[in-house]
Amino acid sequence: MALIALNFGRSSRSNRQGSCNKLHLGAVPLTAPTQCTASRYLPFPNRHRIDAAGPAIILPFKEGTGLMRDFQLPGRSAVLATNGMCATSHPLAAQAAVDILKRGGNAIDAAIAGAVILGQAEPAMTGLGGDCFALISPAGSDDVITVNGSGRAPAAARADDLRARGEDTIPLYGPEAVTVPGAIDAFCTMSEKYGKLGIADSLAPAIDYMENGLPVAERVAWDWASNADLLQGHARTHFLPNDQAPARGTLFQLPGQAEVLKRIAKDGRDAFYTGEIADDMLAVLNAMGGVHTADDFANTAATMGDPISGTYGGLELLEHAPNGQGATAILLLNILSQFDLAALDPFGAERAHLEAEATKLAYDTRNRFVADPDHMTRLDHMLSMETAKKLAALIDPKKAMQSATTISEAVHKDTIYITVVDKDRMVVSLIYSIFHSFGSGIASEKFGILFQNRGGGFTLEPGHANEYGGGKRPMHTIIPAILRDQGKVMMPFGVMGGQYQSTGHARFVTNVTDFGLEPQEALDAPRCFAEKGKLMVERGYSDAVRAQLAEWGHDVDIPEVAIGGAQAIQLHDNGVLEGASDPRKDGCAIGY
Repeated sequence: MALIALNFGRSSRSNRQGSCNKLHLGAVPLTAPTQCTASRYLPFPNRHRIDAAGPAIILPFKEGTGLMRDFQLPGRSAVLATNGMCATSHPLAAQAAVDILKRGGNAIDAAIAGAVILGQAEPAMTGLGGDCFALISPAGSDDVITVNGSGRAPAAARADDLRARGEDTIPLYGPEAVTVPGAIDAFCTMSEKYGKLGIADSLAPAIDYMENGLPVAERVAWDWASNADLLQGHARTHFLPNDQAPARGTLFQLPGQAEVLKRIAKDGRDAFYTGEIADDMLAVLNAMGGVHTADDFANTAATMGDPISGTYGGLELLEHAPNGQGATAILLLNILSQFDLAALDPFGAERAHLEAEATKLAYDTRNRFVADPDHMTRLDHMLSMETAKKLAALIDPKKAMQSATTISEAVHKDTIYITVVDKDRMVVSLIYSIFHSFGSGIASEKFGILFQNRGGGFTLEPGHANEYGGGKRPMHTIIPAILRDQGKVMMPFGVMGGQYQSTGHARFVTNVTDFGLEPQEALDAPRCFAEKGKLMVERGYSDAVRAQLAEWGHDVDIPEVAIGGAQAIQLHDNGVLEGASDPRKDGCAIGY
């Protein structure tokens, strides 16, 4: 199986030898001071963390005690198990996945079970009308297979038609943005090719919850209420009981979708893409002016392939190839490898500035080139180290760029994530999404299938590789990932959060490699993100850091909602699985 192999540049792992003696790490809540630390598992014996608001806090670490955090501070402990594990953003989905493992299912069976439940548990984030991408490492192998479960624009889609209407972007909340849902075909294909129990067993827990109700979690209730106005027509009937967002603890049911899953369990993917269910979806889309046809649905098919890869800090990062934006994460790390991040305060202004500037340049490159793989021609250029060096040279260490597009021209001539590891060490890294909160806001009448608006990932720029067009897959923001260490699968991980995901991948990898954080610490740590002319900086950063960033020209703001959400499972050589789950979401890691 071929890999597109790239090199992120020098390893930072060896650069920090002697920088910090054996130290004990306190927790990393979003507002807590940070501390030097020593690694128990990862091969980084000298770890370095500095308080963003002042001098380093040094605490004694007694080797062999197993202490990983200061238990007087808020924080999460890692979840440790030996047989199997799931980490995801809702505990009931994680529990269902582990229950499947206990019944003899493998990681594929469990990941599908958990993912489908998340469509009910977090309906603003994902659902049956969405897409998915997955990385799979089969049991007994360190090879990785990719699954592209992203849907296509209807065959009759024409960019000229939208431009003639005066549109310069794809309308996000109309049928034009609705690509054919690809996740169900991907789930059925994965189950058939790699599962053990069959699709019916994987869907059974979700059917039960959809019929009997699932309690609305705290963060989910907030997201639901904040975005309820995006729902329209039949979607309001299915997703706003009594015409209002359900409160925390409310039992939410989806009887229409339970019926859909029962039919898929009996008749497979054809039950979804043909017949009454497809007719229900087509009716609402066509009534709104959509050009979708029965053939568009019937012809939907997931594709298998090879990942793209690179190395940073001695670890190999595997990402899904385009039309996902995994290449953006690779480019971002290529750019950051031109700087000695490990010498910086991990939560100081210098690192935040470099990450923000690299993000602007990498995302500008993404917007130029990432497209349906059948149409993308500049992947090698995007991922070459020479490109990264030229882009890195554009970064002023003390001044924010206002636009990456103009200065980089010469160089270029919401979502859920679930990861499962089973007893045989099959690894699944899967991400599943309807794009914006509640997707297009459009749902089918009878079954309540909420459509994604992934067509918003297309451009209307004439001649662009990602130009809106019939049968094409749009550029996607969702990207699952796997880290390998010396050829061995070490850690599946993923970061939710729309546009943030590539930056989130890069930040997670640099947290682990440059600063030696354990997986849970790496997820807990505060984040920042440059988007739409602003630098969003979480409250975990000090006021002094925000002031410095503003002095360098960033338009700094504190986000109303925490940035992203992530999950990870590390596989240790002694057979222990270590799960980490982002406190920004309601989820957890569960093992047995």
